Amino acid sequence: MSFAKALKCRECGREYPLEPINVCEFCFGPLEVAYNYHDLGGVISRNRIEQGPLSMWRYRDLLPIGEGAPVDINAGFTPLVRAVNLGRELGLNNLYVKNDCVNPTYSFKDRVVSVAATKAREFGFKTLACASTGNLACSVAAHAARAGMEAYVFIPADLEVGKVVGAAIYGPTMLAVEGSYDDVNRLCSEVADHYNWAFVNINLRPYYSEGSKTLGYEVAEQLGWRAPDHAVVPAASGSLFTKIWKGFGELAQLGVIADVPTRMHLTQAEGCSPIVAAYKAGSFDIRPVRPSTIAKSLAIGNPADGYYALKVIEQSWGDACAVTDPEVVAGIKLLAETEGIFAETAGGVVVAGLKRLAASGAIKPDELTVAFITGNGLKTIEAVCDSLPKPLNIRPNLDSFSKALESRQLPAPQAG
Repeated sequence: MSFAKALKCRECGREYPLEPINVCEFCFGPLEVAYNYHDLGGVISRNRIEQGPLSMWRYRDLLPIGEGAPVDINAGFTPLVRAVNLGRELGLNNLYVKNDCVNPTYSFKDRVVSVAATKAREFGFKTLACASTGNLACSVAAHAARAGMEAYVFIPADLEVGKVVGAAIYGPTMLAVEGSYDDVNRLCSEVADHYNWAFVNINLRPYYSEGSKTLGYEVAEQLGWRAPDHAVVPAASGSLFTKIWKGFGELAQLGVIADVPTRMHLTQAEGCSPIVAAYKAGSFDIRPVRPSTIAKSLAIGNPADGYYALKVIEQSWGDACAVTDPEVVAGIKLLAETEGIFAETAGGVVVAGLKRLAASGAIKPDELTVAFITGNGLKTIEAVCDSLPKPLNIRPNLDSFSKALESRQLPAPQAG
């Protein structure tokens, strides 16, 4: 059974039935899923969760879906890596990396789309759609294929090739829109008013965003049922950031973990950092910007959940920082060279932000810290390819190899 009881306005508190709607009719505030925590508390336990599947669906009781089988491509329960080498570089002795690069379509979006696609099927929709900066398009196309639904994905026309191919392979109808993601999103809002489609991040947004909570659940479980001291999370709309916090809070409210000491730290690229700009200005008013950054997966100039992300920073005594594009590239390379994880540009934003936070003393050396890496680097190879060394071209003989080593002044390998 589902413990979701209603949709509730985050502004005025009015409640609505569990339907495919996302905006309050009275104040136009965003809607969020509300749960019957009293009944849920009588069911949920560490043991019940641990007996579930090794996927995000081990947390089914905490998600707003009914009794039917979910639209599942086996997302979630991704590795939590003890990042000893990266920690040594940054002066952090208790650092972990949550590696969501290894989800089925190579980003955390598989979590949110699995929930949204399941609700779409429950509501009787035949078409799944989205506005996307890339990763969401891949996930929507894959889940629609799994569910036997038609898919329409709307993307900016200048999207990275890896993400275009990563979505197209599943056979959706792809619409490349001339403009930024914000232009794409405005168009999709109009389309959603005219077509009876399940737009995962528009009319299904209240359900879709709940999937991000599973990152918080997993990290707490993988840490031995505790929340970390610090969480460093990338932000585009800000939804992921707020839902990880909500996930920690729900586990504490239900008695699954003791408390939530976590300070939530938000990271963005300087070329699209409206949430960070508001934070630095001491304001809760988000001023939209026109994105100009290589971190295209975070390039949302008018973040829908920006205000709520700022509230989470305040409530958790967290911080926010923006990093330059060169820092993003350096962050991608540092994570790869220390931990063997190739992240996309959003991951570079997180590592670069983590470096700044550690250097400033916002994160102390022995505090338990989790950096959330949300997408795979093979999707954004354009960001780093020009900064990488070229292969040594040699003929197939030892003399050519030796001369190549001399020319690069590399240490000779040990014989034998």
